[in-house]
Amino acid sequence: MAVDYTVIALYLAGMLAMGWWGMRRAKSKSEFLVAGRRLGPWMYSGTMAAIVLGGASTIGGVGLGYKYGLSGAWMVFAIGLGLLALSVFFSARIARLKVYTVSEMLDLRYGGKAGVISGVVMWAYTLMLAVTSTIAYATIFDVLFDLPRTLAIVLGGTIVVAYSTLGGMWSITITDMVQFVVKTVGVLLLLLPIAVVKAGGFAEMKAALPTSYFEPLGIGGETIFTYVLIYTFGMLIGQDIWQRVFTARTDKVAKWGGTVAGTYCLAYALAGAVIGTAAKVLYPNLPSADDAFATIVKDELPMGVRGLVLAAALAAVMSTSSGALIACATVANNDIWSRLRGTVSVDKDDHDEVKGNRAFILIMGIAVILIAIALNDVVQALTVAYNLLVGGLLVPILGGLLWRRGTVQGALAAVTVGGLAVIGLMWAYGILANEPVYYGLLASLAAYVIVSLATRPTDAAVLAHWRARLAGRETPDADPTPETLPAAATG
Repeated sequence: MAVDYTVIALYLAGMLAMGWWGMRRAKSKSEFLVAGRRLGPWMYSGTMAAIVLGGASTIGGVGLGYKYGLSGAWMVFAIGLGLLALSVFFSARIARLKVYTVSEMLDLRYGGKAGVISGVVMWAYTLMLAVTSTIAYATIFDVLFDLPRTLAIVLGGTIVVAYSTLGGMWSITITDMVQFVVKTVGVLLLLLPIAVVKAGGFAEMKAALPTSYFEPLGIGGETIFTYVLIYTFGMLIGQDIWQRVFTARTDKVAKWGGTVAGTYCLAYALAGAVIGTAAKVLYPNLPSADDAFATIVKDELPMGVRGLVLAAALAAVMSTSSGALIACATVANNDIWSRLRGTVSVDKDDHDEVKGNRAFILIMGIAVILIAIALNDVVQALTVAYNLLVGGLLVPILGGLLWRRGTVQGALAAVTVGGLAVIGLMWAYGILANEPVYYGLLASLAAYVIVSLATRPTDAAVLAHWRARLAGRETPDADPTPETLPAAATG
């Protein structure tokens, strides 16, 4: 294992070095939070694919393949579909807005007052997403070094917090690009073919397993529908995803670069399911399906290759964790703390804003590590995060992009009713039940439509400014503040 340990140690040291490099480059708020909005198509595609394909997509995707066969690809496939939909239909318009957070978009569209409440919901989502990614370090470091759970979380979490705090989005972008390459080589080019060969090829796999393992819908129609509802729609509205869209150099980069990343996700989904299916042939009686990835890597791969593939798993977790962490800190600072203090301002790009955002990443990172140590159930935490996100924010965000008649009162009602409905239904049906997100989303939609139609339409000046920003005809410096908007727009 000495060679494997060396590979992992070099990888982790490289991540910290990228953080130091990013610190030297991130001198403004724009550089720190959105990499100066200047990523080209190749770097944008790689980093976007890296953030959406995390530990759940890698370890969890292989586990679903072990349990259900090829149809286990549907969870990650739903993520890829969501990224494709975001890229093709919305990303160009989102990129032209030149904002930093989803809540800023809501304020721009509705004329103020939507920011704090939507920010709290988005903060809860990104916090739980960062926590679940951080918990995954325990599994990987246990395989690598046989470390205790708490020490593994602290070690992995500290490395991510360090490079994210130092260089912000520039550090995360460079590390994600490295992680994208490592995942591609480790999972697609090495683990996938080796696993299939070790299992005897596809003919042997089909002979050894039930036919349901090779049926496209074997996992069940209701499960597939839930994956699409939660993950596909979740990709459309998550701060962690939007913050990457904001890094694109142009709206065309956001559209076509994201399309490439989404297509890559579809291939990654199928690869994970095939690896899991091969693991089922090799190890038919594992105590947990989620052990399939670590077991096949540990037992079937040669020295050196094993270290690279484990580094790929670590890369998957780190990319999602760092993206969720900077998103969580950005929302906490810009959408909650600044608004509560009454210090919301246009983009000044001064050094103090960099220091403030850096401090919030450090604070949120410490909180994430502490919560991850205290929390055990990754699936429940992730379900709570996506239920709140989709149930509370999907309707007002897509409604703002697609329906002119939506109002700020309707948006607030949708966030409040949808969020409370999801929480109540999770308490009644259980966190892992499908009903909370189904009924919560319907309640949010009903509240949005009814309240919007019952209240005064959004002021024409606000809508005109919104359309101009969507078309890229105005800059953030031209933003009307709540004090300068007409009374109808702010109250």
